[in-house]
Amino acid sequence: MTDMSLRLPTRRFQAVLNLGPKAAAQVPPPVSLGKPDLFGDWDDETGQSSLAVEFASGQLHLETVDGGIDYHFHRGTGDDTDRSPWPKSVTEPVLTWASLLLADFHLRMPDLLEDLEEAAAWHDEGYELYVCEVEEPTHLDLITVDIEGELLTLPWLGSGHVDHEHIDGDNHPIALLWTAAEGAPDLAIAEARLDPATELPVTSARPGIDWDEVGMPADEVLSWLEGIYLNHHVLPDAVGTLLSAALERMGGVAGVAHQTL
Repeated sequence: MTDMSLRLPTRRFQAVLNLGPKAAAQVPPPVSLGKPDLFGDWDDETGQSSLAVEFASGQLHLETVDGGIDYHFHRGTGDDTDRSPWPKSVTEPVLTWASLLLADFHLRMPDLLEDLEEAAAWHDEGYELYVCEVEEPTHLDLITVDIEGELLTLPWLGSGHVDHEHIDGDNHPIALLWTAAEGAPDLAIAEARLDPATELPVTSARPGIDWDEVGMPADEVLSWLEGIYLNHHVLPDAVGTLLSAALERMGGVAGVAHQTL
């Protein structure tokens, strides 16, 4: 088990950002639902934006399409459903608010995401404040977040080179790819995925691997992979933390308390 005490300290960071008009903040969702977890993304190949809105009682996922917005629902457990998990009196204001929030978010893409990535780079360099650049006077927002420190991990100490990639399967699995030498094909030597019960990574070695050739015993490789999975897929990074805070400000839910089932 990875020693979670070997983490860099959490640090307070501030970013001054251009979040746009914030139309969604004028019609926030019902307070009775509690504070949602918000996740936004931008596909630079298609030019589409997506938004995941996750309340304790249900989820709403939206994406921009030509001429409008598509959406679908999930239950509070994350299971698919062909209908809203809320009554019509709740669904309509939630859908209106979330659609406006996605429209606001999409309007600022990709500039806002580039600002967030630059702000995260400033944080990584040890700075405590980032201010975005604007071409003309405009309203700006000050975002204050606590960014959790990464788990301290050693560099790869085996032979060859390693990388990791998402693979098909439940609970966000990744494969650890090992390359013996430059130009040699990648070989998947281990996997990691999230245990939904503990929200911690579970690792497993692929069969038939020559661990002497890899240069590290299987148990050491799996321990190393666990730390990589935690840093890249479990512990919130600076960009994700700033993005969630920006979406909360844009959606007018920054001060709402979380609700548990």
